[in-house]
Amino acid sequence: MRIVTRSDFDSVVCAVLLYDALDIQAPVMWAEPSEIQKGLVDIREGDIIANLPYAQNCALWFDHHFTNQGDQAFAGAFRMAPSAAGVIFDYYRGKFHRDYTELVQAADKIDSADLTQEEVLNPEHDPYILLSMTISSQNKADEPYWNHLVALLRYLPIDAVMEDDTVKIRCLAVVRENIAYRTHLIDYTHCQGHVVVTDFRSITPPPAGNRFLVYSLFPECSVQVKIRLDTIQPDMVMISVGHSIFNRTCKVNVGQLLSEFEGGGHRAAGACRFHIGKADRYIPQILDALLQNTELPDGG
Repeated sequence: MRIVTRSDFDSVVCAVLLYDALDIQAPVMWAEPSEIQKGLVDIREGDIIANLPYAQNCALWFDHHFTNQGDQAFAGAFRMAPSAAGVIFDYYRGKFHRDYTELVQAADKIDSADLTQEEVLNPEHDPYILLSMTISSQNKADEPYWNHLVALLRYLPIDAVMEDDTVKIRCLAVVRENIAYRTHLIDYTHCQGHVVVTDFRSITPPPAGNRFLVYSLFPECSVQVKIRLDTIQPDMVMISVGHSIFNRTCKVNVGQLLSEFEGGGHRAAGACRFHIGKADRYIPQILDALLQNTELPDGG
């Protein structure tokens, strides 16, 4: 029995909850949504999938993404919710060995981007927000760190977690990274109508940093498209799309839109990954749909 999940804060919390509620000994299997969708992950009988698309052979599935809902029979729980961790927390309520309410509330807040301008501009003032920024899927070599966070959050309060030497180093790096990222955003971002486009394809590796900062820097825009090359497979393009968390006038269901381009996600945020040879065709189509700013059929 393994936990199969992705590398973000919500997923780390999912792993914490599943380890506590169930007798799981195996290490987490970290995977990306596109890998699940394309059948590139060996899902074994007994595996528990969390915060990822459903895959056959799994024993349990927990998720909350709009584009992952289907009509297949499964054990576990799926519902539209601020976080997948919240879905698991409700499913196993009463079976945990300690109170994870605050941790799950933080996952809800961060995964649903329910943040203030102050929290976006100064994330270092909130330990959960800062900690979440130390988790990035861009570097598979970080798997030991993700596992380390799962172990810490299982047993320690957030103040003690933030005092861990490894976490301290990561958090200091994030603060420095966010300062540099602001400059990169300004240099490599332009507005097309109400769509703010950040194109990092010319930078290797692509800059990482505060994913919400763009909405403070470009308040006139209602949705961001961020384009970059995959650091592991540079012949693959990665696109992230997100509604502004401050200018809430984008009507497009992002997850549904990106499901047409080998991706998916939530109504307000999603991602896709495809071969570089498709970029000249896919990117203009994605931008055009966002510029039209209309609901897609069956957009919900």
